[in-house]
Amino acid sequence: MQAKFDWVYRDSPLGAPLTMILHHLASGEAVGVATAAPRRMRIGAREIRAGVLVDLAVLPAHRTLGPALQLQQALLDAASIRFDLIYGFPNRKAVPVFKRVGYASLGELVRHARVLRHREYLALRMPRLLAALAGPVVDLGVRLRDSWRSRSDSRWRTLWVDSTATTGDAHQIDDEVLDREVLHGVHDRQFLGWRFDPRPVGATRTLQLLDPDSGQVQAWFVCHHSECDLHVDDCGSATQQLGVARAQVDALVSAARAAGCRSVSMQLAAPPDSLAAWQNCGFVQRSARPIFGRWFGNGPQPDHYYLTAADEDE
Repeated sequence: MQAKFDWVYRDSPLGAPLTMILHHLASGEAVGVATAAPRRMRIGAREIRAGVLVDLAVLPAHRTLGPALQLQQALLDAASIRFDLIYGFPNRKAVPVFKRVGYASLGELVRHARVLRHREYLALRMPRLLAALAGPVVDLGVRLRDSWRSRSDSRWRTLWVDSTATTGDAHQIDDEVLDREVLHGVHDRQFLGWRFDPRPVGATRTLQLLDPDSGQVQAWFVCHHSECDLHVDDCGSATQQLGVARAQVDALVSAARAAGCRSVSMQLAAPPDSLAAWQNCGFVQRSARPIFGRWFGNGPQPDHYYLTAADEDE
């Protein structure tokens, strides 16, 4: 927790978070905290000052609706001066509180997943002995199908690296001016270096897709492992305005399979064309979490949102 505190509250390249402390008047004790950390975002060419909710906690003795509402309202009042948007990913039980203080739904962060090794997946639907026999057969058939589909797209050399710092200019893609009315985080090299390289809640690795001739990074996927499963926290491409192309997702699947991963997943809130790259590679929706936000001012709001796990707080 100390490492996370330093990471979020002291070391962010975007500045100190906005933090509200709730005090109990009778005792003078600090009994609650609410924090929004700054994030750089854009809608087209317009810079957006955003804040993501990173902490909301009240001591058990004061854990009633009133203190939580006070904290949230105070944070919103202060945020209206510093930010254009404040957003968060509440659990389902917290949604009524968010709605009551004036947050509105911005959509859902959807986890899309694809099974690579089918033995355990099949064991949920058939006897384990039969699943043990059928699993390798299904794996082989799926692998052959993937190889046939992507046979003309093997245009990259793949490389796993332990730092985002070596991914080169591909990390700058979100700094380009976009003509679309899509809200997206500015995930430049500075942000990703802070967001992932010293990450105190679990190490990440980055899969680079390199041009075989020039060695330049054409796409990248920041990932972490959970047992035998690979989770993509963020991705980008030098040839796509938002996200990655289908052939690049195919390359990710091949690299994950070669690394012995059981499955691959990606959390994403995105317009249909950005989702299509994942859906066309066999990724299906598994779960979703609500995204709530509050806009300040009367400026135009986006038509779509493009958010990944990198836009969360950890």
